[in-house]
Amino acid sequence: MTHANGHAEGHGREADRRSLAAALAITASYTVAEAVGGFLTGSLALLADAAHMLSDNFSLGLALFALWLSSRPPTPERSFGYKRAEILAALFNGVTLVAVSLWIFYEAYRRLLEPREVMGGWVAAVAAAGLLVNAAAAWVLLRPRSESLNLQGALRHVLADLLGSLGVLVSGMVVLLTGWYPADPLVSAAIGLLILASSWRLLRDSVNILLEAAPHGMDAAEIGRRMASTSGVAEVHDLHVWTITSGFPALSAHVLVAAGEDCHAKRRELEQLLREEYGISHTTLQVDHAGDHAAHGPRFLPLRPKRKTRSPHT
Repeated sequence: MTHANGHAEGHGREADRRSLAAALAITASYTVAEAVGGFLTGSLALLADAAHMLSDNFSLGLALFALWLSSRPPTPERSFGYKRAEILAALFNGVTLVAVSLWIFYEAYRRLLEPREVMGGWVAAVAAAGLLVNAAAAWVLLRPRSESLNLQGALRHVLADLLGSLGVLVSGMVVLLTGWYPADPLVSAAIGLLILASSWRLLRDSVNILLEAAPHGMDAAEIGRRMASTSGVAEVHDLHVWTITSGFPALSAHVLVAAGEDCHAKRRELEQLLREEYGISHTTLQVDHAGDHAAHGPRFLPLRPKRKTRSPHT
């Protein structure tokens, strides 16, 4: 990693840290008020939103801790340091989103069987305040335009709660205007579905990184073919493309070059190709002459031009 890239990464991490800290301060200041409002008004929708808000606070705190932990320097035992801590935090946040949604479904079912009186006016008022709080927190988290899965996990909590507050506001208005109490648990169930949906991408991306799948949007086979098509390259095999943490792709491969080729010069050429065309700066390439080593795993060979076949009538 170059000095410029390291400086840019450090600046981005500091921006992420400030955004997470500000969002945590905003949401934590409102969570208690919303929970008290839910108990006083008897609104499950408000309590569901408060529970999600509490999970927001926890997820933001966890994201902040993971960001600090991932910045710790590497050691001989942990050559990449704790960079995967952010991915573990994102995975945990995805799991908590699922757990919160399941609790909401259970409570909504109970309330539908035994509807309770809800103070619609107070519910709407508290939800309106929550809408403004979550909008402010979401704006703070969106400002850095970060690719960090850790930050995206925290943002998804806040965005789901933003729409949840909107749903609670609607249910409060329905109860206030019509007196139809089932609106409260029905909106709660809708909030649960919203939270469940928001957890899917977070869980998928974090699991893919932990399983060391190819980075999203990168075709490992296409990269292998592109490397093999470089002049002087005879074959590419043992190709692995994965993600260390958000925005940190890595690649390793065994490259065979034609006899007489300069292995070191060809390695530098391939490193430049991977950096400029695919944004992969962390590469480990073993370059040898063809015939010196046996191939393992999928092989990528140079594309050969198709021979023109003669027409039987010529």
